[in-house]
Amino acid sequence: MQKRGPRTKINEYILAREARIISEDGKQLGIMGIQEAVILAKSKGLDLIEVSPKAVPPVCKIGDFGKFQYQKSKEERQNKSKQRKVDIKGVRISVRTDEHDLDFKKNQVEKFLKKGHKVKIEISMHGREKAYGDLARASLSDFIKNISVPNRIEQEIKRYPGGFNMIITPA
Repeated sequence: MQKRGPRTKINEYILAREARIISEDGKQLGIMGIQEAVILAKSKGLDLIEVSPKAVPPVCKIGDFGKFQYQKSKEERQNKSKQRKVDIKGVRISVRTDEHDLDFKKNQVEKFLKKGHKVKIEISMHGREKAYGDLARASLSDFIKNISVPNRIEQEIKRYPGGFNMIITPA
């Protein structure tokens, strides 16, 4: 089931007794009763739209509801396009990972950082390796020190059931 956002109330569906009314050309008409404002809007062939329901008293605007909805959706689309989604790329190493493999993983991390992604580096531990947490922390911090691309630590080394992890971002 899709969760719906707050619906904009119009005309007789506005529950407040009185509201601050704004005309279609943006002029303040002052505070008046909802019934009287609806009659005024209908006489102009327009709707009374509740713009700010949480204000005291609520703010309502006289205008075309279809046009209002279109402007609102257009604004939301523009805001959505301006947002930048940040991907978190992941790299897993182990305490027993060989030197060549660590170089390969290091190059991967550097490539992700150059592209502007956050990188989550996990060091996984299995079985009896879990008893050597200090060794895992040391190898994870050594791995981070070898990365040549400027970076900053967003989340310090943190323990989780399978080992340790940390998140770094490009500096």
